[in-house]
Amino acid sequence: MSSMETISAQPSWNWTVPVAALIAPVAWGSTYIVTENWLPPDRPLFAAAMRALPIGLIIVTLKGQLPHGVWWWRSLVLGTLNIGLFFALIFTAAYRLPGGLASTVTAMSPLAVMLLAAFMIGERPTAIGIGGGVVGVAGVALLVLRAGVHVDVIGLLAAIGAVLVSGVGFVLVKRWERPADLLTVTGWQLASGGLVLVPATLIFEGRPPSVDLPALASFAYLGIVGTGLAYFVWFRGLTRMPAGSTSLLGLVNPVVGTALGVTFMHEAFGGIQVLGVVLVLAGVLAGQPAVVAAARNRLRRTSAPAASDRCGARGLSQWPLTTSRTPSRAR
Repeated sequence: MSSMETISAQPSWNWTVPVAALIAPVAWGSTYIVTENWLPPDRPLFAAAMRALPIGLIIVTLKGQLPHGVWWWRSLVLGTLNIGLFFALIFTAAYRLPGGLASTVTAMSPLAVMLLAAFMIGERPTAIGIGGGVVGVAGVALLVLRAGVHVDVIGLLAAIGAVLVSGVGFVLVKRWERPADLLTVTGWQLASGGLVLVPATLIFEGRPPSVDLPALASFAYLGIVGTGLAYFVWFRGLTRMPAGSTSLLGLVNPVVGTALGVTFMHEAFGGIQVLGVVLVLAGVLAGQPAVVAAARNRLRRTSAPAASDRCGARGLSQWPLTTSRTPSRAR
């Protein structure tokens, strides 16, 4: 097989999977500005329940299929880890920590997912993936951290807890073979996670607040796009890509949040933030199999002509000066 045939035999990665999965962190990045401007203030658990439960029930109703067998408790576990408990912890961290510190801690999620995936499903992280995670965390820190950060212990523990519970949930999505199509299983998780949030909301926040028309429109957007669609494409990415590569895409979240804040809220943005964005995007790209495969193929293509030239030069130098031998003997 020739060098060019070897190159063409390399697997071609489907870019549609990571590109579709990017919808999730982009939508999640818009959550901050929507919450701050149009949702009822100081009601994080209510907002979380409204994001998850209605769209989860709609999906389950439209699909017309309930969990069965072990998937009753598996749906509850996944819904609690990925939706209910995660939302409760992440909102606790957001309220008790400066936004920059909370974002930096949660940016460590890709590294946690890589470690958990190696332990739980034997998915070994690559050196490039780990490096991408470290670079991405540094980028998020430059992007959002500010001087004089006050550390609240409960908020810090909540942020770390959010990283760990979602990491376990993401890896279990890969480990447990689903008994139905992905949209149906996503609906089970959203509905069960929303049901977990309802009693927590009533206990800690009391009666639901009044909701005006802009808030209803915001909840519709967050439920349909920021939760239903986002988690569907996110879980699709997890089932078709390495868990670490998918989780690295989540680093786009603070980049989108920062961009929207600069555009609509006139937040400060300077050279340090530009460097942070560059590092985040570099970390995300470095951990994607499609990018690594494309880089390797390009390297092989550039090295193949040089190798061919060397072989040709060597063959000419060994070719007999007389014509007494036949071409078949010369080969």
